[in-house]
Amino acid sequence: MLIRKANIEDTAGITKVQVDSWRTTFKGIVPDDFLENLSYDKREPIWKRAVMENNLYIVEDENGHVIGFSVGGKERTGNYKSYSGEVYSIFILKEHQGTGIGRLLVKSVVEDLKKKKLNSMLIWVIEENPACRFYEALGGKKIDTREIEIGGKKLSEVAYGWDDIANC
Repeated sequence: MLIRKANIEDTAGITKVQVDSWRTTFKGIVPDDFLENLSYDKREPIWKRAVMENNLYIVEDENGHVIGFSVGGKERTGNYKSYSGEVYSIFILKEHQGTGIGRLLVKSVVEDLKKKKLNSMLIWVIEENPACRFYEALGGKKIDTREIEIGGKKLSEVAYGWDDIANC
């Protein structure tokens, strides 16, 4: 297993992880037709831009396939003055979840945030996402909630925050 900064050649693998992870993680949470209509072709340009504009980290398996990724940076809304950084996304293929990869991916983002002098962070998570327990186990505290809509369904999203990422 290898964790490294992504490059443009990793985009197809990143896209596959994101789409496949959505389909497994959010089955029964977001509408099925939304999940079925997720498209690698439509998502790939989004991730290509993300790789070019951000420090995105991937995990490769022993065969060089992308099995997970994370990306973060400056907190995007400006509404949370106590939280300067943000984990934008973290996705891991279902069959690799629960193996410690998530902690390593969060740590990659945390180290990047520290280099940018961003010493606190938050992440937004759909409240029904089983990963909420993961963020709580990492020391994240619920700091806010908001309503979002995905595929015509209203969902609650929770922000978990870390006041100091020095020990994350």
